[in-house]
Amino acid sequence: MVTTTPRKPVHLAVYDSFADWEAGHATAFLARAGYEIRTVGPSRAPVTSIGGLRIQPDLALDDVRPEGSSLLILTGADLWDTGDDLAPFARKAREFLDAGAPVAAICGATAGLARDGLLDDRDHTSAVSFYLAATGYKGGERYVDADAVTDGKLITAGPTEPVAFAREVFGLLGVYEGEVLDAWYRLFHDSDPEAYAVLEAAGQ
Repeated sequence: MVTTTPRKPVHLAVYDSFADWEAGHATAFLARAGYEIRTVGPSRAPVTSIGGLRIQPDLALDDVRPEGSSLLILTGADLWDTGDDLAPFARKAREFLDAGAPVAAICGATAGLARDGLLDDRDHTSAVSFYLAATGYKGGERYVDADAVTDGKLITAGPTEPVAFAREVFGLLGVYEGEVLDAWYRLFHDSDPEAYAVLEAAGQ
């Protein structure tokens, strides 16, 4: 059942060429559950998504602290694979995980975490195993061929799995649980009409 209790905000990283669709399911339903979604850029200067959306970040990365956040979300972006521009976001993810705060990374952001060593000793997934292997990381034995993976406070997913990514986020934060979480996934991933009735009943 969706709650409306105020919580610490969820921080969505935004940077030029970020994949704006990858966190859409997660942020939409987190907002409905009472979480404030705050965008975090390299600075407070506007950025443009891969879909051409121009966004004015609420915060600069340096101003975000794990103790003030429910979750840091990192999406894919061309910049993850073309240089070190986004390395500060991987370092911020390390800061979050070291403090026991959750991080969710999808698509190219998983490569950024791999380069920073954050996937060396955690179960994880991505687009394909050889995409991460190209980073030179040491966590290949922990790669899981799955739509999305949660290991402790870290969620990873490949670029084709924004719904599974959201499912893992909801499960980790306790937004949905058990059969309701399963029904949400079946509705939005599989278009299962029977799942709608489960969600309707849970919302009563």
